[in-house]
Amino acid sequence: MRFSIDEYSQRFKMSKEMIHSRMKSKRLNFIIEDGVTYIIVPRSSLDSESRREIHEEKKEQDRATKAEQKQESSKAVRRESSNKKTTVGTIITLYQKENHQLKLRIKELEAKIDKLIDDKERMLIDERNRIEKVYTNKDEQLKTILELINTKMLTSNEQTVHDTNVTENDDEVLEATWQSPHLVELKKYLKTLDIPSPHRKIIKKRFTSSYGHDVRIIQQNGEFYLDFSKYDYSDLLNH
Repeated sequence: MRFSIDEYSQRFKMSKEMIHSRMKSKRLNFIIEDGVTYIIVPRSSLDSESRREIHEEKKEQDRATKAEQKQESSKAVRRESSNKKTTVGTIITLYQKENHQLKLRIKELEAKIDKLIDDKERMLIDERNRIEKVYTNKDEQLKTILELINTKMLTSNEQTVHDTNVTENDDEVLEATWQSPHLVELKKYLKTLDIPSPHRKIIKKRFTSSYGHDVRIIQQNGEFYLDFSKYDYSDLLNH
């Protein structure tokens, strides 16, 4: 068996000075482990009472050690349980935070989708209005063409029924027919505008090149006429 110096002093009722003295004189066997001095005492050299007391102390130390180990184990279990609770709580908090961010992202995407739908509907409405306007203008042009064809047909029928030749007097009558309150001669109209002569020539060339395929351009006796009550000539008169 081995005892520390304090244990040996208490067990054998010996002062530490005497113990150190015997150690120096080598009357006590001892060893040093990890900087601690232990005195070696053979079990056979102890009396029965000492052996019994040592045995009881050993049992007590073992019980104390087991109790301490049990207490430490219990503390470790509690710490582990607490750590688990903390970990679960942390994970739940992270999930809640992530869910909140996802909800905000979903709301942003829904707002963008609603805006795209509104913009698309607005574009479709604008396109429908534009197409309707184009068809309306085409209908007006078609009506004008039909009216012009009917006018020419009526004029041709009148010439066939009366079977007359075109004379200078007939030209005067026809010219008078064209000179309605709505018709304005291009040449006279351009003179009323304060534009240079070269620009007037350019405008006349536009009318000449467009004559025959633009129903707005009316010609009689080599002169062009404008009917502002029916048509818009801003694209041809632009200088």
